[in-house]
Amino acid sequence: MSPPDLDFASISRKHERPSATMPLIKDFDTDAIISDLNAISQKHPEGSPERDVIELAQIALLYPRHIRKEDDFRRFYRDFFDPSFKLKVSHEFATREEADKWLASGKAADTERVSIAGKGFMVVRLPGRFTFMSAPLEGEEVETDEPAEDSE
Repeated sequence: MSPPDLDFASISRKHERPSATMPLIKDFDTDAIISDLNAISQKHPEGSPERDVIELAQIALLYPRHIRKEDDFRRFYRDFFDPSFKLKVSHEFATREEADKWLASGKAADTERVSIAGKGFMVVRLPGRFTFMSAPLEGEEVETDEPAEDSE
């Protein structure tokens, strides 16, 4: 029995692209932003949820530098604000069996996007294996856990 797919759709609904009120900061200075966040965090008591979140954001900004991927992060940041950005689907499979065979081949990469029978999925690395996580493609209907309202 295979484990259930992880559900990216329910996660991403809570973390959609920023609103029009959130401006793109063109050539941002990571050190300056971390310094600004530090000044803001000092206004909150140590151990408060607000301070913890700000400190997590600081660490998240340092991580791309730590792994030498700052250019990749800047590209991701720009794409995040680009309304013409389209997800790239690396493979299209007619059936889940065909996709599972490809996944088992070892050719899959973590976070790779695929289409299986017209539905979007992302390859996710779990301890010791890869699996598919539901990740709807643009224009794909997203199923919710909420019952649909009857329109009478």
